[in-house]
This record gives sequence, structure tokens and C-alpha cells, in this order.
Amino acid sequence: MNLHRLLLQRAAAGRPIRVAQIGAGKFGSMFLHQARRTAGMHVVGIADLSIPRARAALARIHWPDGSYDAADIDVAIATGATHLTQDALALIADPRIDVMVECTGHPEAGLRHARTAIAHGKHVVMVNVEADVLAGPLLAREAAAAGVVYSMAYGDQPALVCEMVDTLRAEGFTVIAAGKGTKYLPEFHASTPETVWGHYGLSEQQAKDGGMNPQMFNSFLDGTKSGIEMAAIANATGLAPPEDGLVFPPAGTAELPAILRPHNEGGILPRKGMVEVVSSIRRDGSEIPDNLRWGVFAVFEGETDYARRCFTEYGVATDPSGRYAALWRPYHFIGLELGVSVASAALRREPTGCGDAWRGDVVAVAKRNLRVGEVLDGEGGACAWGKCIPATRSLALGALPIGLAHGIRLRRDVAAGSIITIADAPPDPASEAVRIRAEMVATCG
Repeated sequence: MNLHRLLLQRAAAGRPIRVAQIGAGKFGSMFLHQARRTAGMHVVGIADLSIPRARAALARIHWPDGSYDAADIDVAIATGATHLTQDALALIADPRIDVMVECTGHPEAGLRHARTAIAHGKHVVMVNVEADVLAGPLLAREAAAAGVVYSMAYGDQPALVCEMVDTLRAEGFTVIAAGKGTKYLPEFHASTPETVWGHYGLSEQQAKDGGMNPQMFNSFLDGTKSGIEMAAIANATGLAPPEDGLVFPPAGTAELPAILRPHNEGGILPRKGMVEVVSSIRRDGSEIPDNLRWGVFAVFEGETDYARRCFTEYGVATDPSGRYAALWRPYHFIGLELGVSVASAALRREPTGCGDAWRGDVVAVAKRNLRVGEVLDGEGGACAWGKCIPATRSLALGALPIGLAHGIRLRRDVAAGSIITIADAPPDPASEAVRIRAEMVATCG
């Protein structure tokens, strides 16, 4: 409740939070749009592999000419401008940076940047959920040991769910299920970057004008991003992933408490305390009027007659028994809200969600019959989608994480719908991401 006041104090003292942002894509651009409007916050530098692309992004979000032309970090700090660079590691290493925001979306790059930031005593806001699910619990341990904060990104759905779960638990409630909404049909698992825009009702030109990456948005559609986000929530909250992946039940807000309750009480959950994603459309494709496509939710329990009577008296949405209730937020602002994480890390030294154990993993599942010799094309590609399962099951299967399923040649055929294993497609042991993932499994598994 005091973040804005603390930011104003930093602004008045001439000591804004100094931010280094890595990646100027869609999410990063949304944060940058708001950062210029936030007192007490200064984006000192932006690192991107393409400076022209970064300049185009800043122009698109109405940053004034000259505000991002600082010749170096010294000039940026002295003038309040922003320095653009391709050298992310040098930007992160500057001792005057307080917080590093990682939003490249590339797992290996995200892990490298986070580790570098932690080594240099910087707080890390990890927008890159792909990297977080691959080895986030390890990074969180390293950050704690270094005395800095490693945080999920507020505005993205996992952090918002974590906030909701934490609030309910702080109020003494038992959380039965939590997650988000999305548009889902079973056939979406087979979607490719070539077919994705039709499902969104967009033309290729509209998507291009919006700065949308087809492979990234295909990950939203094919179930991978949902799996990644639920694994991140499981790792941060202790809620369990389903044994064989998310079910994606169709549900409107009024149906949440009835559907997301234990199966022996009329719901779909194997047990209390699960992550799940609800679909905004029925299996026939019809839209649910009170859908939660852009939102997040938590279902919790009124464990006494008194609590359930209070639910009734104050209009809380419940199942027919009155025992299970739901809380939801209908939409999220994504990168427009990210400043909350930056301020919380720098001013309160608190994360807005952080994995404390390895509970959920996201494994690669073949979208079609794959043949020996084919090369996997990663998250949101044409070969595989990511399924959220318990980390213990992933380890027992020797499953290939979706975050490593890129650029790897198959050693044997894999049938459509099968989990791809490390034996099917062995990752390069020299890869930095593979090494860090192995450390995470050894340390947190």
C-alpha cells in the first residue's frame, strides 16, 4: 500500500530506482511505456540484439526523440535519458544499476542474465517465465544467498495469482485451486506459427503492426504458456500440478467454485490444492458469457458454518453448498503493471512471487508424428507443445523440458501426443542452459 509513497520519496531525494532492461519486445515495451510515467524510476539502459528494433519500439510507445540517445550510461544517469546497447552483460554489471528486468523470452539468455545480475548484486525481475520454469528455484536460492531479490513479474498472470493465493492464506483461508483463464480447445495443441493468427481473429499485418511474435503467441494458444505459468505458480505457492497435465475445463466466473472443487464433491479436482486453467469457450467453440479469458482466479474454502454464513451475507460467489468460494480478477495489464515488481524489489526487498521449490515442470509433447533426424523448433513451434506435470514425474520419465526443446535433432521417432524424453532428443551438454538446468535438478530435485 506504500509503494507509491516510497517512489515519491526516492524521486524527491534525486535517487530514482535505476533499471536495466534486457529485451524490448511486447512485454518490455509495455513496461517502458509506463516507466517514463512513474515517479522515482529511471530506465538507465535497454539492451537488445537489434538497436533499430529497440528504437522502433520506443517510437511506437511515444518515447520522445532524444530520450534514448544517451551515448553511455554515465550520460544517461547525468541527464535522465536512456542508453541503448547490444551488450546486456556490460549493462547488468554496471554498479549503479539497482534492478535488472529480464524480458527476452529466451530461456538460455534469461538464465545467463539473471545469474550475472545476482553475481553483481542486482535485484532480478524475471519476466522470462520460460527461464524461470527451467531453473527458477535455483536462481531464487542463489539470489537469497547473495542478499538480493529474485522476483516474478507483476502484471503477468503467475505473480497476480501468487498475490491472490498469499492474500487468502494470510486471511486464514485454505486455497483449493488457483490459476488463470485462456481460450482453449483440444485441437489448439496442434497449432503452429503458420496457423496461429486465424485462431486469434487477426491478419498477419495486424499482428505485425502490434509487434506480435507468431511463435510466442502460438505458445499462448497451444497450451504451452499456460503450462509454463501454472508450473511457476506451483513452484511459488505449493499448489500441485495435475499428474497428466492441465484439464482446461470450460468455466465462467459463476461456475468456478463448483467446477474447481474436489471430484468427490462434484468438481474436477483430484484433490484440494491444485493449479488449473479454465477455458473461456465451451468444447463446441461457443463463448462463455462471464468468461475469464484474460483473468486470474482462486477458489478457497469456508471451513466453518460461520465463514459460510458470512459468504452469503456479503454476496461472495460460492458453489451450491456454500462451502467453496471464488475470487477473481477479470483481466491483467501485463507489462503495464511491471513497475510494482521493480519497486517492491528495490524498496521493500520483497518479490512479487518467487519459486521456493521445484514442484512443477513443463515437458515437451509431440504435436504430430515426429521422425528421427527432425530438429525440434522450441516453444510455440510446429513440433511440440509444453505440458505441465509434477516435477517428480518429469524426473522419473527423463522428460525433455520444453525450454530445452529447440535446435535438438531427434534420435528416434516420437508418436503424436507422446512426451519427448531426453533419450529421444538429447540436449547439448555444453549448453549453458542445460548445465544450469542440471544444477537445478541436482539442488532442488
